[in-house]
Amino acid sequence: MERDDGPTLAKVEAVYRMESRRVLATLIRLLGDFDLAEEALHDAFMAASDRWPTEGLPGNPRSWLISAGRFKAIDRLRRRARFDASRDELARRIEEDMDQDPPEAHDIEDDRLRLIFTCCHPALPLDGQVALTLREVCGLTTEEIAHAFLTTPPTLAQRIVRAKAKIRDARIPYEVPGRDELPARLDPVLHVIYLVFNEGYSASSGDALTRHELSEEALRLGRLLVELLPDAEAIGLLALMLLHESRRAARNSPSGELVLLGDQDRSLWNGDQITEGLALSERALSSPSFGAYAIQAAIAATHMRARRAEATDWSRIIALYDLLLRAAPSPVVELNRAVAVAMRDGPEAGLALIDEILGRGDLADYHLAYSARADLARRLGRIDHARADYRKALALARQEPERRFLLRRLAELGDQGCRAE
Repeated sequence: MERDDGPTLAKVEAVYRMESRRVLATLIRLLGDFDLAEEALHDAFMAASDRWPTEGLPGNPRSWLISAGRFKAIDRLRRRARFDASRDELARRIEEDMDQDPPEAHDIEDDRLRLIFTCCHPALPLDGQVALTLREVCGLTTEEIAHAFLTTPPTLAQRIVRAKAKIRDARIPYEVPGRDELPARLDPVLHVIYLVFNEGYSASSGDALTRHELSEEALRLGRLLVELLPDAEAIGLLALMLLHESRRAARNSPSGELVLLGDQDRSLWNGDQITEGLALSERALSSPSFGAYAIQAAIAATHMRARRAEATDWSRIIALYDLLLRAAPSPVVELNRAVAVAMRDGPEAGLALIDEILGRGDLADYHLAYSARADLARRLGRIDHARADYRKALALARQEPERRFLLRRLAELGDQGCRAE
């Protein structure tokens, strides 16, 4: 076959985008080592770039790459065996496994699920779970993850190294938990995915309100999890993320300023994401095993169904928050419920609930608690109280669009003493 570098190499790149994470997941299972599997993946695609332009694209590129990766791993281990005899033993084991039947397609799909559960194992620290998931499951580079979480690449790389070492040293099994373990083990996976989404949807600090690439990765992980494990809470989380993401275009003004939910131009909301999210929300909530994510999705769905902010069904939202407080009680949920009560029953009722939360000492370092209290005080005409709470919120806020929003509120109340740093 005549060599045709351009088009065929483009196909290699397309296969890499489509298959690299699947191939890596299977190589990790077959080789039993993250670093060796990553080297094998790289070697396999280098071989594909060299051979496919002349030999043509194989009928099953994924299987070809898995096979090539195993051969390349054996070669690497044999070369290293001169310095470490255990490497030769590992090479023999991998070679013996190759004599068995090749992995079935369903095994390869299961490998992706195994990889998610391994990266999100509760024995790993949370920052290690997040870093490892984005690196191994999503394929983000160390630099990309470090940039998204406002840390340095060396710091992020160390998190990944420590997480891999923990998996190796603690002999964490590369498997999907059994049915009895699954409910407890699923929660950390959902937590990591939602943490990634939240950092993308509402960045914890920095100049940008959002980081779209992280939201996209979280949605991809959510879809993958629902595809491989259609649990009610996994469906609920995907619904919740889609419904939040549908409002992305309306959350910023053209100049990058924060726009609150009640002030958003709802024509900018993404209709396709809303339709999909609403259907998934109903599906999750209809399951007898629904939980906190499904309830949160139902709250978001209630907002989405209102064509105008004034038409929001606040009574339903409060009832859903009551349900959420039983499923997953937290001061933040109480705060959100208090805001909903203020919308239905007036600012005085909401303010009393927020005062109770802050009076207990809860959310003392949470800027949104003071911002919410300030807004209710402003609506009641208690300007001095509003100014004081907006200043407290400003001192705690780390995200620049939120800081600018708070400064505008203070300026509207005649407070010219605060300035952006």
